[in-house]
Amino acid sequence: MAILSSSNRDDDVKNAMPSYFNLPPLDVSEAFPQATPASKFPPCASDYYQLDELLTPEEQAVREKVRDCMEKEIAPIMTEYWEKAKFPFHVIPKLGALRVAGGTIKGYGCPGLSITGSAIAIAEIARVDASSSTFLLVHSSLAMLTIALCGSEAQKQKYLPSLAQLQTIACWALTEPEYGSDASALKTTATKVAGGWILEGQKRWIGNSTFADLLVIFARNTTTNQINGYIVKKDAPGLSVTKIENKIGLRIVQNGDIVMRKVFVPDEDRIEGVNSFQDTSKVLAVSRVMVAWQPIGISMGIYDMCHRYLKERKQFGAPLAAFQINQQKLVQMLGNIQAMALVGWRLCKLYECGKMTPGQASLGKSWITLRARETAALGRELLGGNGILADFLVAKAFCDLEPIYTYEGTYDINTLVTGREVTGFASFKPVSGRSRL
Repeated sequence: MAILSSSNRDDDVKNAMPSYFNLPPLDVSEAFPQATPASKFPPCASDYYQLDELLTPEEQAVREKVRDCMEKEIAPIMTEYWEKAKFPFHVIPKLGALRVAGGTIKGYGCPGLSITGSAIAIAEIARVDASSSTFLLVHSSLAMLTIALCGSEAQKQKYLPSLAQLQTIACWALTEPEYGSDASALKTTATKVAGGWILEGQKRWIGNSTFADLLVIFARNTTTNQINGYIVKKDAPGLSVTKIENKIGLRIVQNGDIVMRKVFVPDEDRIEGVNSFQDTSKVLAVSRVMVAWQPIGISMGIYDMCHRYLKERKQFGAPLAAFQINQQKLVQMLGNIQAMALVGWRLCKLYECGKMTPGQASLGKSWITLRARETAALGRELLGGNGILADFLVAKAFCDLEPIYTYEGTYDINTLVTGREVTGFASFKPVSGRSRL
C-alpha cells in the first residue's frame, strides 16, 4: 500500500473539493456593501468641544498635513500589512516627507515642533494606524531624543540629520527578558576595553529593531555599576536580532529580541550624557507624553469609524444611529475623547512651562489608556459582528491598544509613580522580611 506524503494528501483533498471552495474571499466592500470599510477613512467627527481652537496655527497645520497623508497613503494598506504582521517599508519616505520625525528637537535638520505639535502628529498617525505611530515614536521620541538630549555634539551632527528625514531608522533598547517594569535592574553589561566598550546581554520587545540602522542600547558599566548608553550599528559583529512572532496587537510594528555577544562599540559611540538610570528620565518624560497621545488618536479613529458606520448600517428598517442604546454608547465614547484630549493638552502645557512632574505624566498615560480601552470596547459592541474584522478598524484598534496599555510603564506601575508623588510613600515592591500569615 502506497503511503502518501502530507503534501500529496493535501492536493488530493483540494482536488476533490468543489471549485467554489478555492475562490478568493470577496472584497469587503462587495461582501458587505452597507457600510464603508476603513480603507476609505471616515472624516474626523470627534472634536465635539472644538479643541482644535486650543492649537496654534502651526500646530493646526501639522495636524492637517499628517491627517491628509495618513488617510490617503496609510489607510488603504494598513489592514493588509496588519494581517500579515509586516512593515510597509515603501511608506517610510512619505512619512519622512511630513517633517515630524525629531519632534521637539531643534537644529540638525529636525523640525523643532512644540511638544503639543509633536503630540498632535502622533495622535493623527495613531488615529489611522497605531503601529505607524509606535514606529515613529520609538524612532523619534526615544532614540533620536536620547541622542539630542544626552549625546555629544559630534553624535548629534553625525546621526540626527539622516534620522530626521527617516533615511536611517533607529530603535531604543532598554527592556530585557527578565526586566520590564524593573528596568533599572537590567543585566546587559558594558566593559571598557582599549578604544571602546564590549557589550554583552539581551534585550526584548524592542520596536523597529529588526531593521533599524542604529540601536540605542542601555547597559550596566562593569566598573561603575551605573547605566550607560551606546549607539550600536546594525552590522556590528556579535549582534543578532530576531523578530518576535504571534503578537495580537501592533502587528505592523517589528518587535525584536536582541542578543549581544562581545559586541564592540567605539568610544565615539558611547552616549556621554547617560551616566545613570536617572539620565533616561529626561527622555522618558517626553516619550510618556507622546504615548499618552497615542490612545487619544486611536480613540478618535474608533469614534469616527463608529459614527459613520451607525449612520450607514441599517437594521429593523432604520439606521443603527437611530437607536437609543447606540446613541448612549456613542456619546459615552465622545465624552471620553473630550476628557482624554484635555488631559493630554494640559500635560503638554505643563511640560512647555517646565512644571510637569513624573507623577502627572504617569497619571496622564495610565488614565488615558484606561479610557481608551473603554472606548474601544464600546466601539466593538456598536459594530456587532464587523467589530471583530480589522477591515472596519475597531477590532484592529482594540488589539493595538493592549500593548500601549502596557508599554512605557504598565497601568499599575504608572499609578504607583503618581501614588508615590501624592503620598510620599514608594510602594513598588513588597516590604522585605514581612512574615507570612
